[in-house]
Amino acid sequence: MSAVTLTPRALYEEVAELLRQRIFKRELEPGSWIDELKLAEEYGISRTPLREALKVLAAEGLVTMKVRRGAYVTEVSQQDLADVYHLLSLLESDAAAVVATKATDAELKELQALHKALEAAAKPGKANTDQFFAVNEQFHMRLLEIANNRWRDQMVADLRKVMKLNRHNSLLKTGRIAESLAEHQAIMAALLARDAQRTQQCMREHFANGLEAAE
Repeated sequence: MSAVTLTPRALYEEVAELLRQRIFKRELEPGSWIDELKLAEEYGISRTPLREALKVLAAEGLVTMKVRRGAYVTEVSQQDLADVYHLLSLLESDAAAVVATKATDAELKELQALHKALEAAAKPGKANTDQFFAVNEQFHMRLLEIANNRWRDQMVADLRKVMKLNRHNSLLKTGRIAESLAEHQAIMAALLARDAQRTQQCMREHFANGLEAAE
């Protein structure tokens, strides 16, 4: 039986991930034109898998395709940001309430461990913004995994990709890392108390404050 070749699909998905990370790192700035020819030469590929990769990113909202002008990194307006934060607040606060009531003690300990890592990344005088971002996302993603609703997970994953287009603006504001950590402490305390209503409220406040800092 002959082997099935998946190379073409794997290639455009790999290229999509490379471009996705360059967008998140601001190597490709919001509003900037994506030079397909230059990128194809840089990656040593034809423009076909590159264009397929751009279609994937366009579906995620990270890239905007303009007729006869090509692809551009999406610029997120304040309304876009408000809409994304609103939906994330609804979805993740609901997940947090589920976790407060249904998580095992072991799962709550996992979240505690991530919270301690978050505290380490936010240590006064030694704050590591990139590490804080990474651990913060791990905490939120693990909470969603514990809540165990794959449809919600998919929606949140797509919304968070758009949110990342603006992510550096929020936590770089003076005092925001400390505020975010305090909000996480409140969420963690409510989870450990298994208070679903309080956990849900704390998560909503967390996103409301995050939006205010991002504006």
